Amino acid sequence: MRSPLLRRLGLTAVLAFLLAVFGLAPSASADPAPAGLTFATDSATTTPGGSVKLSMTITNNKTYDILFVYQTIDPTWLTTQRPDLKYSFTGCSLATAAGSTPCSGTGPSNLGGNYGATIPPGQSRTVTLTLQVAADSGCNGNIGFYSYYYAEFSDSTNNSGGPVYTPETRVLCA
Repeated sequence: MRSPLLRRLGLTAVLAFLLAVFGLAPSASADPAPAGLTFATDSATTTPGGSVKLSMTITNNKTYDILFVYQTIDPTWLTTQRPDLKYSFTGCSLATAAGSTPCSGTGPSNLGGNYGATIPPGQSRTVTLTLQVAADSGCNGNIGFYSYYYAEFSDSTNNSGGPVYTPETRVLCA
């Protein structure tokens, strides 16, 4: 004969197992990424001779300052396989409270220094590149980019966030 305590424990264990199997068990909430990187364009399409602004925003989701950011932006493999496509990054600006200022980093392929110095907790910085398509460029498909970033925080941790593939940064060239 079983004791009432063993029957309760057995029933509780069976119920917990069934809830876990069917996904009804309470789930732990995930912490947001230490730093988030988002992309946007001012236009979904362009033509030969046209330009598109590509904006990248890094957001500090931690309770410590971001002290250093390293970021690259590179064309996708399919974009590099199109010999008729001619484009370049012709401008770079950092959005500030006082308006846009020219980038201070090493250029559009290495964007880390362009985000400015320290990024406090909960704040973000946006860098905008101007993508210029040559007037004599072939234009028959998407121009796509992917990015890799690395951020260091004032609490001596770091976060590698890449490669961050960004299909929403694809611009149709038609």
